[in-house]
Amino acid sequence: MPVLSKSSAALLLMMCVVFPLNRVSAQSATTSAADQDRQNMMDQLGIKALRTGPSGNDKAPNHANYDEAKANPYPDLPDPLTMNDGQKVTSAQMWWDKRRPEIVEMYEKYVYGRVPNHVPNVTWTVTAVDHEFLGFTPVTAKDLVGEVDNSSYPAIKVKIHMTLVTPARATGPVPVLMMFGRAGFPAPNEPRGDDLDRINQAMKALLIQQDPSLKDVFAQHPAWEPVKATPFQPPPLNEDGDLPNTWQLIAAGWGFVLFDPASVQADDGAGLTRGIIGLVNKGQPRTPEDWGALRAWAWGAGRGLDYLETDPSVDSKHVGIEGVSRYGKAAFVTMAFDRRFAMVLVGSSGKGGATLLRRNFGEAVESLTGGEYYWMAGNFMKYGASEATFGSKNPGDIPVDSNELIALCAPRLTFISYGIPEKGDAKWLDHEGSFMATVDASRVFTLLGAKGPDAQDNYHSAQMPPVNTGLLDGQLAWRQHDGGHTDAPNMKYFIQWADKFIGHTPPQ
Repeated sequence: MPVLSKSSAALLLMMCVVFPLNRVSAQSATTSAADQDRQNMMDQLGIKALRTGPSGNDKAPNHANYDEAKANPYPDLPDPLTMNDGQKVTSAQMWWDKRRPEIVEMYEKYVYGRVPNHVPNVTWTVTAVDHEFLGFTPVTAKDLVGEVDNSSYPAIKVKIHMTLVTPARATGPVPVLMMFGRAGFPAPNEPRGDDLDRINQAMKALLIQQDPSLKDVFAQHPAWEPVKATPFQPPPLNEDGDLPNTWQLIAAGWGFVLFDPASVQADDGAGLTRGIIGLVNKGQPRTPEDWGALRAWAWGAGRGLDYLETDPSVDSKHVGIEGVSRYGKAAFVTMAFDRRFAMVLVGSSGKGGATLLRRNFGEAVESLTGGEYYWMAGNFMKYGASEATFGSKNPGDIPVDSNELIALCAPRLTFISYGIPEKGDAKWLDHEGSFMATVDASRVFTLLGAKGPDAQDNYHSAQMPPVNTGLLDGQLAWRQHDGGHTDAPNMKYFIQWADKFIGHTPPQ
């Protein structure tokens, strides 16, 4: 974007001095509203006290466990291939008709919550089209807003924001990776040359109209311009030295979507009476089986896919979803519940994502039930309860685990990515627990005619492969890179791996 002059920057600085004072009071109000919402849910569930989650500070008295000898207090996982009545799943048809619906039902009731049957429709509008360059590749960028019908409760408005970017010279529809994060034009095509001169002339004329004495100032400084063209800057490289993920996708002949989850649902407890959850509930608090933010973000991504299915530049049969950390959890939930998504790249997702809920290693279930409870269904808080009308529950009481979340993605392309603690992908995330879940879920991929990682026979003996050794031969893939809390070092491997399975050939 154009560079502001010092005078314009000074005005912005003054605004920033005042803003933090307002922000402090807003944060206090948000915290209070979140506390009230949490207590409301605890009252509904009959919970009197929650266990405190472990500290991420290794020196704290209640520090998280990192001893593998203590990591598996509930060593036996729910079996994705055993029905709730004990029957073994022996065929693909039995999986699709009976077992998969069972697992979905348990996840909806106890973990992520249910999407209501009466969620309003979304109407998509292309608000702007920009012709840009990513690197030396011309792209077409469309900014889109999906307005949710709020006629049932006009007090709450929800406008979903995403940006679709595709190679301008593509000869046909391209595969697309939807990425959770901020939306917006990646490289706005700004005015230059004569167009920029006209803007500066107009701005000077307006300034003189406001203050005629400025005419003499401009005469003394004839070369000064209020707005200057942005100088060329090389792209910020990924930490492994590669080009940014979006550049890699475009260079490989893919498109991408920047999808803003915050435009669907706020990432806090106070926002549960607003956003899409608040709109459907008409501003009232949730009930225990209502959806949390992760499921709401996944629903929003599905509505984005609704639009992509209508865009001729998109190969809608090969649309993937991607996210890191909390957005990695959301990407998994999206893939598990919406079978139209063809692939997923899950980065460093931890508890609520790829990591086993039963594992006592780093982040705990109590970290979610007492902290980011709003990501999950209200019922999930029961598993962190130390005192309640129903007694107490622990992670071993959860009827599902992440091996079954991964299994819900089968047989579609599922790539699980982590970094290393030394670079910032903290032990807190329990990389080993994610690999154990991946190994066990591979049995479902095999049942459905796909392939998982060739590792160990079972999750009890699973040992992660060395760093930078990818298990990429099957539709369920694993790779731990030597970077930090990001999936960027794995993007090039993801693209090559996905291209192989979907039959896509990068442009020459």
